[in-house]
Amino acid sequence: MTRTAATATVQIDNERVTVTEWRFAPGTETGWHIHPVDYVVVPLTTGELVLETRDATVVNALTAGVSYTRTAGSEHNVINDSGAEFVFVEIELK
Repeated sequence: MTRTAATATVQIDNERVTVTEWRFAPGTETGWHIHPVDYVVVPLTTGELVLETRDATVVNALTAGVSYTRTAGSEHNVINDSGAEFVFVEIELK
């Protein structure tokens, strides 16, 4: 990881789900990681995040309240290269 870490706050962690609020100050990242389970992301702000994968780097435009999902095994690093904070809630399905 070359940037400051985004802030992850676990809100719920039980036998069925883990719900985490992610706050990305400008210039922060998650660091490389692999998701062991399927998950849903619910953006709370509108803006762009950079998604680094082993194959490519893409800029994703996200809209507050417009959710998306990814399957288990997803490997990436998420970066906020914008000048504004970005926040989303991640719901991991166990």
